[in-house]
Amino acid sequence: MDTPLSTIAVVGLGTMGTGIAEVLARAGHEVIGIDIDDAAARHAVAALEAATARAVRRGRITEGERNDALARFRTFHDLRAAAEAELVIEVVPESYEIKQQVFRDLDAIVSPTAILATGTNALSVTRLAAESLRPERVLGLHFFNPAPAMKLVEVVSSVLTAPPAVAAVTELARSLGKEPVAVGDRPGFVADGLLFGYLNQAAAMYEANYASREDIDAAMRLGCGLPMGPLALLDLIGIDTARTVLEAMYCASHDRLHAPAPVLRQLSEAGLTGRKSGRGFYTYAEPGSQTMVPDALAPRGGSPAVDGRTVRSVGVAGSGTMASGIAEVFAKAGYDVVLVARSQEKADAAKGRIATSLERSVSKGRLTAGARDEALARIAAAGSPDAFADVDLAVEAVAEDLVVKQQLFRTLDKVCKPGAVLATTTSSLPVVAIARATSRPQDVVGMHFFNPAPAMKLVEVVRTVLTADDVHATVREVCVKVRKHPVDCGDRAGFIVNALLFPYLNNAIKMVEEHYASLDDIDAAMKLGGGYPMGPFELLDVVGLDVSLAIEKVLHSEFRDPGLAPAPLLEHLVAAGCLGRKTGRGFREHARR
Repeated sequence: MDTPLSTIAVVGLGTMGTGIAEVLARAGHEVIGIDIDDAAARHAVAALEAATARAVRRGRITEGERNDALARFRTFHDLRAAAEAELVIEVVPESYEIKQQVFRDLDAIVSPTAILATGTNALSVTRLAAESLRPERVLGLHFFNPAPAMKLVEVVSSVLTAPPAVAAVTELARSLGKEPVAVGDRPGFVADGLLFGYLNQAAAMYEANYASREDIDAAMRLGCGLPMGPLALLDLIGIDTARTVLEAMYCASHDRLHAPAPVLRQLSEAGLTGRKSGRGFYTYAEPGSQTMVPDALAPRGGSPAVDGRTVRSVGVAGSGTMASGIAEVFAKAGYDVVLVARSQEKADAAKGRIATSLERSVSKGRLTAGARDEALARIAAAGSPDAFADVDLAVEAVAEDLVVKQQLFRTLDKVCKPGAVLATTTSSLPVVAIARATSRPQDVVGMHFFNPAPAMKLVEVVRTVLTADDVHATVREVCVKVRKHPVDCGDRAGFIVNALLFPYLNNAIKMVEEHYASLDDIDAAMKLGGGYPMGPFELLDVVGLDVSLAIEKVLHSEFRDPGLAPAPLLEHLVAAGCLGRKTGRGFREHARR
């Protein structure tokens, strides 16, 4: 099968079809755009004209190249225009009935050697191929939105697809400057298979009133480095589209994590489908606009309802990376800091690490030498919690062990003055269980920093049912003063970030267990198709497989959802001592430090 694929038809000129047509035309292919809606066809032409004009202004193409690309794009409203195409890519609405009718009609129109590709991200390619007279020439070619910018293309084979057809479209994708990833036929494939479960959980979290839409989105952007928060992304994708994808995934997996959150149905049926309708989780200036406008749910500015307590001095308990980072954050913000470890030697070593970190900031031009000296002078290192006697805020960053933390808080209860705020940086343990170890649980709050604390902007502020209002207000005020972004969440496993992040990581491991895709393909799919700064297996090795397993177990224990059970492969690697970068081996081999 040596089809040249020089003439390509794109059926459906919505946002995705228009983007694919642009990519093909600019790469030198003759493109036949087909849509029954003349307005859609006109919009596609206008979009290509605008995109190529921008490219000329930016010096990426010449005016001649622009004119050639425009000349290669022709639009029609009848499928018979696809007769001369060697490849047809359909991107019509996500409906078996609509897509199957397109394939049946194309069977009678195109050459017997033509390849038929579906752009579905949710429906079974095998089922679509079975309806065709040429199932061996039917496959999936899943671009990501916006197609001109996104590098990933998933090439989806069914059990019926002929390998030469796969080879032809794979080579086409490479010639377009894309990164093709070969995947099998399952709902969502790789990228959407992982992405939509995460988006669904975020929608359910919002629906449960656990956190505001703004805090959920900010948490995932600032805590994970994602380009968009999950609810804003659902608005961009289209809430109706997301619901369709999840329905297909749930029908195949019967995993409750894929069962569409009821809020998705409610919004879809109300016509509140996101940006395209002008309203979804957020409200937009107009349909199709990306500009969010204030609505009834938007947070109101102004003074807090309750004044916080005065904080001038801060105690930090611990000698590890997190404790050192938090102490550095407070010292640079002008607070007097007492850094306490289990011995004076450990405390001095922790202060030494802070000095090294501050010196790095000076060498990179982020801090002046004077500011470095002032920050370091504000830090007193001590080997006993007794040094916390006069602090206004005590922050613990010791081992993630409930017994250890409870013992420390019993000590803080005795040594800290009345009115001092006691904060735990736990990422997975119940804050209230730590608070109950004291005689003043109303003064205890969660203050979950992210590693490395000097760089990461997010702090999850976790109030228990016992936390006093002024304690909550105090911590939020302090976060702002140290230039962090506080998000509010309740006292339940995983808070916001870990509750959404780790099921996604767990599902990626399950994909590997099922031999559906390789580590490299999954990592590439999430970086190129989802805009993630790291692939799931890169991140797991950085976080530590033992830490990841512990968080997975806590989530599974709290929510009792079978889909949250830790993947056996993760348990096996931890049992074998393969914990990631820190041991030199996790999902991949690493050079020992």
